[in-house]
Parts: sequence; C-alpha cells; structure tokens
Amino acid sequence: QVQLVESGGGLVQAGGSLRLSCAASGRSFSTYTMGWFRQAPGNERDFVAAISSNSFRLYYSDSVKGRFTISRDNAKKTVYLQMNNLKPEDTAVYICAASGVPSGLKVVEYQYWGQGTQVTVSS
Repeated sequence: QVQLVESGGGLVQAGGSLRLSCAASGRSFSTYTMGWFRQAPGNERDFVAAISSNSFRLYYSDSVKGRFTISRDNAKKTVYLQMNNLKPEDTAVYICAASGVPSGLKVVEYQYWGQGTQVTVSS
C-alpha cells in the first residue's frame, strides 16, 4: 500500500511560517489526489487543502485560503503545504492523505493516511 510520511512541523510564533512535506512510497503517486487535514484536541479531523494528480485543481478551506499553499512534485513523490502568517488557531496535528478515486474535501474520500506532524503556534 501507499505509505505517507510527514515532516516540517514544529513550534512557531504567530505570524511565522512553516513548510510541511509529505513523502509518498510506491509508483502510483502521480495518479493520486493528495490532501492535507488537521486535528486539534477535542475536534474532528478537518480539511485544509487538496491538490489533483496533475495540479490542475486546488482546494482550500476558508480558514486558510490566502495564507496556505498546497503544491506537489510528482517526480519526487512529495506534496507540500506552505503555511504563512500562522495563527494560534492553526495549532493542530497536520496529516497528509491520498485518494485513488475522485475525492476532495471530506475525510471519507481518502484511503491512505500519514501519522501526522505537530504544528504549534504560540501567541
């Protein structure tokens, strides 16, 4: 199966930036829709951003639009999430996900999940 490994999380002050990476295994990465989700204690896993296999379609939650940018490099089998102007409410575990079927903004549409990386934004 597909294995996903996130990196790049950490502690940052409000207004700062982080770049998350998600490295995928296997030979079929270029066919998958890729997404980023986040989960804070006591909350459901929420959609953050998604990108189609050829990068033609991009989706963002309203809360991060204009601040976060999702991108992918199919040759490197990696998807990125550039996070700028971070806010304390962005604090969460950020999780990378992959879907081999038509998908978008819902957790249920994704089949493969990484372990997550912690992002903490201090005020």
